[in-house]
Amino acid sequence: MSDEMKPERVHISRELLELFKKEGEDFLKKIITGDGNCGHHYDPENKRQSMQYRHTESPQPKKFKIQASAGRVMLTVFWNSEHVVLADFLEKETTINSHHYMETLTTLKRRIKWIGIRNEKLLQQNARPHTSAATRDEIQRLEFSVLPHSPYSPDLFPSDFHLFPKLKEHLKGQCFSCNEKVKSAVRKWFQKQNTNF
Repeated sequence: MSDEMKPERVHISRELLELFKKEGEDFLKKIITGDGNCGHHYDPENKRQSMQYRHTESPQPKKFKIQASAGRVMLTVFWNSEHVVLADFLEKETTINSHHYMETLTTLKRRIKWIGIRNEKLLQQNARPHTSAATRDEIQRLEFSVLPHSPYSPDLFPSDFHLFPKLKEHLKGQCFSCNEKVKSAVRKWFQKQNTNF
């Protein structure tokens, strides 16, 4: 991180700390954070899964780098301290652009109302689809309160260091025949997690 980013990061961290001091645990319960990641049809669990039996006199097999399968599903998930609020799967050959992100935010707002969450605060990264002028207008129209997030600070983002690594750990080693099976496995895993998670 460059030195010019550090003062902004410190300023935002202090701002969030002040909100926490003022509202306490209620502040944390209001935060809804979201991010995207991929679920593969097959992601090898470990090196053993790529091993093959060979006779002692057989030539050494060529070692290939173990890679996740080409079949994958893009997932955008929004969650708070109690549960997953929205798990949205991207259709094949679609990218997350500003238009798609705005549609996801509209769906998220409906889910928030349906669940009964009040005074939610949206914590999102500073990716282009999240910060475009059209997205900012849509966020204002939907009446989201957005928490500040320091640029170039993925280390401060809970989805990247808590949610996705545990989800990927669960999916590793499983083989799925289609996107629907990946989606089903992800949804079931989310449903199993209790509020302590």
